[in-house]
Amino acid sequence: MFGIEATDMAEIARMNVAHNGMSDVIEILQGRSEQITLPVAKVDIIVSEWMGYFLVFEAMLDSVLAARDKWLAPDGIGTSMCV
Repeated sequence: MFGIEATDMAEIARMNVAHNGMSDVIEILQGRSEQITLPVAKVDIIVSEWMGYFLVFEAMLDSVLAARDKWLAPDGIGTSMCV
């Protein structure tokens, strides 16, 4: 499983992953999804955290669509969670 975080909060996420004994399962990558490289060609599921007004407030829609087009397997699932 991969987590992508553009800000320095990625380090906090890494610490949480390690604290919960999941470092062998979850890898946190820091950077914008358009700029990073995953160590796999495709993924089965993409979960996006909707920020503000349905990805519009923080201009995340383009990032989510780019991640979908780049990494989601043809039979994969894209979903989102509202916060």
